Amino acid sequence: MTKMTYAVAIDSALNGVVTDEVRERLEALKVQLSKRNKGSRKPTKTQRENEGIKGDILAQLTDEGKQCKDIAEALGISGQKCSALLKQLVDAGLAEKFSEKRVTYFKAVEG
Repeated sequence: MTKMTYAVAIDSALNGVVTDEVRERLEALKVQLSKRNKGSRKPTKTQRENEGIKGDILAQLTDEGKQCKDIAEALGISGQKCSALLKQLVDAGLAEKFSEKRVTYFKAVEG
């Protein structure tokens, strides 16, 4: 008899052969997966630094709107990083993105 592994248990279940041993192994897998997805993770060092930069970006945004490259130059960060952080701010509802004559501008959301 072969050793009952997760792969063997899944194959048996897919083939419609569910014994007590297979059921036991699959329940153990379910418990293991729920433990793995359970905990909240601490933010990384880069994520913590980016939160500070996002605050600086929000301080740079005006009512008229600013381009990403202008914000990046003012803060001394790359355009790619500025663009990624601005996208996160827009997704979070803290900034607004709009275009005029094929140029994209960002402004702070009021309220």
